[in-house]
Amino acid sequence: MLELKHIQKHYNVGTVNELCLFEDFSLTVEEGEFVSVVGSNGSGKTSLLNLICGSIELEKGQICMNGRDITREKEFKRNRKIGRVYQNPSVGTCPSMTILENMALADHKGKLYGLGRGTDKKRIDFYREQLRTLNLGLEDKLDVKVGVLSGGQRQAMALLMSTMTPIEFLILDEHTAALDPKTAERIMELTDQVVREKHLTTIMVTHNLRYAVDYGNRLLMMHQGRAILDKRGAEKDGTTVEDILGLFNEISIECGN
Repeated sequence: MLELKHIQKHYNVGTVNELCLFEDFSLTVEEGEFVSVVGSNGSGKTSLLNLICGSIELEKGQICMNGRDITREKEFKRNRKIGRVYQNPSVGTCPSMTILENMALADHKGKLYGLGRGTDKKRIDFYREQLRTLNLGLEDKLDVKVGVLSGGQRQAMALLMSTMTPIEFLILDEHTAALDPKTAERIMELTDQVVREKHLTTIMVTHNLRYAVDYGNRLLMMHQGRAILDKRGAEKDGTTVEDILGLFNEISIECGN
């Protein structure tokens, strides 16, 4: 379970551009939930992910992960139990290293490296089996540098690498936004497969309303640092893209657009 309790976060404090994004904001994500998060630019979607991962600090409130207070825990420590896939396919992989080296790097997440070899030959067959699940032929290209792969191949690898070690939460930060439609569909299918097989508690920020409706078992819409829509289970299943677009239009009119 993930709990955000009475969160407060300001940006540009002390300037004419000062903004209070979160004011007494609370959110609970139950174990096993797959939460899709939508909202306009500036609504707080990515800031929410950054607060959870420790990329930015909050001013007030508390963040708990499975009953453990991680509010002041550094980002690198949180990352031992959180897998994150970013919008840019190049962020989650190292382009100058081979597929094999990238897999070995992910395999050592949260572990001490010491002075031994970075790649354990005994794990190579395991890496091949993991890559084979992607159905992209990468298991036969272990010596190829990741930098020459397509964006979709790299994003698929980033998804796989982020979930190779035991994690408690998977964070998806618009991870299909930079991909072409066909590739994005494949990455979403892989995402759903990985989440289901590994029973991961997942939060996915997306601008694709159809993905938000079709995937996951809970739907949040953010606006000005608040969750103005929160549907789960059967209620979420009954929600359509048109329903969300209608709410977007209402907000736009209220904001004078």
